[in-house]
Amino acid sequence: MSLQIEPVASPVRPVPGRAVSEQHAASEPGFQVIRRNGTVSPFDATKISVALAKAFLAVEGGSAAASRRIHDSVAELAEQIVSGLTRRGGRTFHIEDIQDQAELALMRGGHHKVARAYVLYREERARERAKAAAAPVAPSLRMTAADGTLVPLDTRRLEAVVREACEGLADVSQEAVAGETRRNLYDGISVDELGLAPILAARTLIETEPNYAKVSARLLLDKLRREALTFLSGHADAATQGEMA
Repeated sequence: MSLQIEPVASPVRPVPGRAVSEQHAASEPGFQVIRRNGTVSPFDATKISVALAKAFLAVEGGSAAASRRIHDSVAELAEQIVSGLTRRGGRTFHIEDIQDQAELALMRGGHHKVARAYVLYREERARERAKAAAAPVAPSLRMTAADGTLVPLDTRRLEAVVREACEGLADVSQEAVAGETRRNLYDGISVDELGLAPILAARTLIETEPNYAKVSARLLLDKLRREALTFLSGHADAATQGEMA
């Protein structure tokens, strides 16, 4: 069963008046997808509809392609998924986040058989990738400076900022925030996106522990501090809370 999001023609016809936010996100420039290998590609919301249609057809059979019920379900679910992604405020989506939203939308919509098939397929693909990459090498990432040049990404500073943001707060994990942040980094990331990445990472964890809201607020302060120091000095500048003391 192939449920990958691929750039192929959709097996279902678009439903007029539906998936407005999906069409908007698909056409608006700036949204990007981070692939598992770290490469970045433009976000195309129509691929979500294609993947959902494949999932339904894999469970219900090819004859379901002409079903109005399937057409309507795919359009509604795709709109929910795109809405869930875009309301976070970021401009980049990790491929795993897109697939997580697809699973969630299927379960909430009561499409449990389709959701289960989708989950099992993802688990199978994850095992295949693990076998193919027994010893993965972490890529050396760079960031795009304000003048457009590519410079090495300062991972030590990023770790220090996350560590400071988590200090003194109960039931929060520096590794959880750092891990979620790393998932959303890519080669050539801008300075602004790099500052936003840990903030969004902490926000995704708030549902598991309310104290991550404080972590997110502290990370936002670091971003604002960097912007203020850069403005005052006239060149790119940054300092952690500890360095300012």
